[in-house]
Amino acid sequence: MSRPSSTGPSANKPCSKQPPPQPQHAPSPAAPPAAATISAAGPGSSAVPAAAAVISGPGGGGGGAGPVSPQHHELTSLFECPVCFDYVLPPILQCQAGHLVCNQCRQKLSCCPTCRGALTPSIRNLAMEKVASAVLFPCKYATTGCSLTLHHTEKPEHEDICEYRPYSCPCPGASCKWQGSLEAVMSHLMHAHKSITTLQGEDIVFLATDINLPGAVDWVMMQSCFGHHFMLVLEKQEKYEGHQQFFAIVLLIGTRKQAENFAYRLELNGNRRRLTWEATPRSIHDGVSAAIMNSDCLVFDTAIAHLFADNGNLGINVTISTCCP
Repeated sequence: MSRPSSTGPSANKPCSKQPPPQPQHAPSPAAPPAAATISAAGPGSSAVPAAAAVISGPGGGGGGAGPVSPQHHELTSLFECPVCFDYVLPPILQCQAGHLVCNQCRQKLSCCPTCRGALTPSIRNLAMEKVASAVLFPCKYATTGCSLTLHHTEKPEHEDICEYRPYSCPCPGASCKWQGSLEAVMSHLMHAHKSITTLQGEDIVFLATDINLPGAVDWVMMQSCFGHHFMLVLEKQEKYEGHQQFFAIVLLIGTRKQAENFAYRLELNGNRRRLTWEATPRSIHDGVSAAIMNSDCLVFDTAIAHLFADNGNLGINVTISTCCP
């Protein structure tokens, strides 16, 4: 397959300390895939409105979505915390006058926010706990589109992975604290992380420079194809003491459901050797940490990296493809 070539400039320092790379375009008789040189970065469901629904009895599981009566909504409103406006869920504690506050807020308070009375001694409200076990509560991200209602025991786990929760900045490391909607992610990356190079096409070369830099290092670039943006991440870290490893993965700037429509292949190729990894890209909602923890990505140590590197630079062929329905 003939493809245009795009190769970025070499770099000897982390990209956080130099101007953004500017890929150069030059014709090539062999027409290799597009390429970019990446400097190391620093270490590092329906549309129905959500509402509550009463289920048959205490302990009932399972969530749902659909219109319910105003009386049901009024019932769940009795559980609203007066401080954070989230729901007060079991174990439910009250002040001496009977007012409720959620456990998270209670730990930060010295008196009842409603009557200013004492919060001690702790008094359990068993009646409200039984009612809570017979009610389905809206997801905390109902205002951003989630229409699920859940039993209180299922609510925290769902909200940890809810597609409608705010997206965090997908760049590796903990330095950027940005959060926002999925639609705002690319705008954030273009304005706050201008050093990230973007290449067009489903078949490109990700060239990471200075792979021998000490410590934990990240290399990041973007790939645009099939109407979507993908983030390519190469991390070097010491997962086990005294044993440095490289972890390479592709993330989709999109939802988990959208990610299931694609596949990616990472390939190290050179010196009559080949190392390949194929998988479904992860959504940026999942990030790279869990994948690295479970080694669910392309993993290789420094010895393997040197087999494929050229003067301290490592090229990874990246191919994105669509999955057949």
